[in-house]
Amino acid sequence: MGVTSIRLSKDVEIPLEQLAQKLDRSKNYLINQAIKEFVLRQSMEELRWSDTTEALESVKAGRLVESLDVSEWLKSWGNDSPKPPPTV
Repeated sequence: MGVTSIRLSKDVEIPLEQLAQKLDRSKNYLINQAIKEFVLRQSMEELRWSDTTEALESVKAGRLVESLDVSEWLKSWGNDSPKPPPTV
């Protein structure tokens, strides 16, 4: 495990210390959890952006599904014989 030194401002240090005591966890543990969550969230946002740009390229290329087809498909959900998803 690597070691990284950080400086915390008082407005972070004090609540962090209080939370660590309340949860009976070390500040190191809480900081690691926060960083893991941040990194995961950033990678999810990057993936979402990639999906968005791919979808926009599809629209520009004219690969679209009619809204009426989507509505009919959604209305069929929960029925005895749901329709297959619409395709381009």
